[in-house]
Amino acid sequence: MFNYFRSHLTSIVNMTKYSSFLLLIFAFLFTNVKAQSTLDSLQLNKEYTSLDEALKNPEKVYRLDLSNQKLQFSDSIWSQFTNLQYLSFKNDHLKEIPEGVGFLKSLKVLDLSGNDFEVLPSTFGNLTNLEELFLNDDKYLKFEKNIPILSTLPNLKTLHIENDGLESLPKDIYKLSHLESLYLNNNRFKEIPIEIDGLEKLEFIDFHDNEYRLPIQEMQNENRGYKIRF
Repeated sequence: MFNYFRSHLTSIVNMTKYSSFLLLIFAFLFTNVKAQSTLDSLQLNKEYTSLDEALKNPEKVYRLDLSNQKLQFSDSIWSQFTNLQYLSFKNDHLKEIPEGVGFLKSLKVLDLSGNDFEVLPSTFGNLTNLEELFLNDDKYLKFEKNIPILSTLPNLKTLHIENDGLESLPKDIYKLSHLESLYLNNNRFKEIPIEIDGLEKLEFIDFHDNEYRLPIQEMQNENRGYKIRF
């Protein structure tokens, strides 16, 4: 009988040791996963402002702000930024947008405000994950000529064309069928363009600081199916 209890006690002790060992392994793994998650989060939110610095580890760059710079680069570099989600060329006065931008398959937000180009490159249609595009203060922009390429972007939900001197919208703007938010503020519109009604998924339009011909109250009373900011 004594041997039985002794054997049983030994089994319990061994099981306790084994359970403790498993708990230690679990705690170690959990700590490592948490640390890696924190590291990934920090990397995801880190914003690079130097192209040279970003090119040292391009696959680890998620945000790249190259605004207000005089840039010189080869188109071939962009294919290295496999995880880039945000890119800004704001106020760089580029006469042409680099075709290599089309290699940024992970890109979600692109700011091209304050540049001197007229049309977007044909490779722009490769940005299948692009959700938000800024085309503000682009005085030479031929918006109507860019509709065909913009209409190929399946996830483009937010478009900013602010302070571009626009008085009207292209008739085929309805081809931007995925748009949910449209920013037309600080232009020269005298009334809400009827072409907007063709954007079936539109939920919000920013229309403040335009040259209204009708009283704002009268335009607010129109039921258009989307929210308007005057």
